[in-house]
Amino acid sequence: MKKKILTMALLVATGISVNAQKKTGIHLLATHTIGSGGGWDYLSVDQKNNNLFVSHGTQVNVLNKSTGDSVGVIHNTQGVHGIAVVSSLGKGYTTNGKTATCTVFDLRNLTVMSQINVGQNPDATFYDDYSQKVYVFNGKSHDATVIDPQTDKVVATIALGGKPEAGVSDGKGKIYVNIEDTNEIVCFDSKTFSVLSRYKLLGGEEPSGLAIDKANSRLLTVCSNKVMLILDAKTGKLMAKLPIGDGADGVVFDSTTKLAFSSNGEGTITVVREVSADKFVVEETIKSEPGARTIALDTVTHHIFLPTASFEKNNVEGQRPKMISGTFKVLEFGK
Repeated sequence: MKKKILTMALLVATGISVNAQKKTGIHLLATHTIGSGGGWDYLSVDQKNNNLFVSHGTQVNVLNKSTGDSVGVIHNTQGVHGIAVVSSLGKGYTTNGKTATCTVFDLRNLTVMSQINVGQNPDATFYDDYSQKVYVFNGKSHDATVIDPQTDKVVATIALGGKPEAGVSDGKGKIYVNIEDTNEIVCFDSKTFSVLSRYKLLGGEEPSGLAIDKANSRLLTVCSNKVMLILDAKTGKLMAKLPIGDGADGVVFDSTTKLAFSSNGEGTITVVREVSADKFVVEETIKSEPGARTIALDTVTHHIFLPTASFEKNNVEGQRPKMISGTFKVLEFGK
């Protein structure tokens, strides 16, 4: 007992917090400068070809995810938001918000293969291994477009009853998507394309980023009122409500480390640890940079990537600061 008390006293005397020993050790590893003009939204990892796809205004910048070196550019993706990767077929899909299309491209040489007409203002997208379909969530037409990547044909359009944001799959036939303007998560069947349930987000406003722990059937959604909600994916029951930073637009869950990362536009990353299926705690807040509001996870290296830029000083309340031309970049964090 005396030895324990002495150890605690030494920690206090040297200014070391006991809680500090619980920090993840995750920090900024590299800054990958892209530099060209234009805004940004989502980014995606292509594990098979070791690439990182970064949406950027009217194009997608492609980086080697190990070195940050430029691999190429996919041009003419007007108002690009998301990038879906279908490794088994060697194809990628971008959502082009301004033209209501998806660009289909070759993952190996980045050449454009075709264009697919989808809903109005296509935003988030992802490929589901279970159903072998690409899901595109359309902000203005309030629906989801389902694409068969074998044929690149639209096989279904699903009315969602509100403005969709990010979506995820449980790997068993159910798709979940945040509905920003109704504060809920909609679940639909990946075979029948019928809506199965709608989960109201109690205490959450304008949900954007969405992640899933498939093993424990837990949905993690980040909201504009600075909270992360964790729900039981099977029932919609609220399991936890945790504080996060302001301006979150993305969240990822690492099934190996049991850590979730909320990318907050204020310039922070909230790290949440899954202690058990029923217990989640805020582990740490990591400093990033203002504007770094979306995020992608490399499931092999466990690194996370966040795009942002530098901004001019702005003293006008409620007005977005102007981006400084040529400062676009991707921040890479890890151990």
